[in-house]
Amino acid sequence: MIELEKLLKGERRSLAKAITLVESSRPEDNIEAQKLLEKVLPHSGNSIRLGITGVPGVGKSTFIESFGLYLISKGHKVAVLAIDPSSPISGGSILGDKTRMENLSQHEKAFIRPSPSLGFLGGVAQKTRESILLCEAAGFDYVLIETVGVGQSEFEVADMVDFFLVLMLPNAGDELQGIKKGILELADAVIINKADGDILPQANLTLAQYSSAMTLMRHHSHWKAKVLSCSALEKKNLDLIYVMVEEYKTSTKATGYFAQKRLAQNQQWFKKLIGELLERKIIHNKTLREAKERLEGSVLKGEMLPLKAAQEYINLIIK
Repeated sequence: MIELEKLLKGERRSLAKAITLVESSRPEDNIEAQKLLEKVLPHSGNSIRLGITGVPGVGKSTFIESFGLYLISKGHKVAVLAIDPSSPISGGSILGDKTRMENLSQHEKAFIRPSPSLGFLGGVAQKTRESILLCEAAGFDYVLIETVGVGQSEFEVADMVDFFLVLMLPNAGDELQGIKKGILELADAVIINKADGDILPQANLTLAQYSSAMTLMRHHSHWKAKVLSCSALEKKNLDLIYVMVEEYKTSTKATGYFAQKRLAQNQQWFKKLIGELLERKIIHNKTLREAKERLEGSVLKGEMLPLKAAQEYINLIIK
C-alpha cells in the first residue's frame, strides 16, 4: 500500500514503491495505480521535463550526473528516469544507471530510476509518463528523461517532455554520428559534449557547423533552437545550459505555449492509451486469443492471405 502523505513529502522509498506499482502488469495493481495517479494529479505538473538523448559514447550519464548536481546546487530537486533496453529474449534489463551516476544517486535531493522498456517502441518505457507525474507530486521540479540512444525512441520522448536536448560528440558532420535529420528538428538545443583538452578546436568547429545546420531546420516559432558546447567531465558551461532551459521555461510560459504543448501531449497520450488498453483487453479474452492463434496458423500454412485473416480477426473483435 502506497502512503500518499509520505509520497507527497518527497520520501524516495515511497516514490520508488509508487513507480513499481505503476510499472506492474498485474490487473489488480493497474486498478490501484490508477487510483493513486488520480490522487497525485493535482500535485503534479510543477516541473520542467527535460529529455536527453545522444549517440552511444557521447557521455549522457556523465552529463546527467554533472548537470543534475549543478541543478541541486541551484536549489532544485532532480529526478532521473533512465530508460533501459529490455532484452527481447529474456525480458531482462541492464538497469545500471545508479552505478553510472554514483554521486548523484547518493544525494538526498536526487532520485534515479532506471525503467525497463518492456520491449516497447524504441526502448521507451511504457509507464514513463505516469512516473513523471509521480516524481512531480513528490516535489521534484526537474525531471530528466534519458533515452538509450538515437532511434525511434527519441520521437516518443520528445512527445512527453517540455525541452528536448540532443548531445553530440565533437566530430563534424551528421553522417559521422548517425543522427537523423528528424531528430535535430525535434531538438530545442544541441549540446556538443566533451569540449575540452586537445579536442576543443574540433568541438568549436562542430559547434559552428551545427549552428549553421540548425538554421535550416524547421522549428516552432516559440523558440529558436540553440547550439552550445560543454564539458560534463570538467563541469564547464553547465551554467549556460541551465540559463538556456530556464529562459525557455519563462518565455514559453509567458506566451502560453508551455501549457499548450503539455495539453497537446496529453491528447497524444490519450490516443496511444486507447490502442494499448484495447490490446490488453484482447490478450485477456480467451475466445479472441484462440481465434488469433487459429488465423495465424492458417496464414503460416499458406491457407489464408494475411489481409483476409486480419479482417476476419477485426470483425470478431468488433462483434
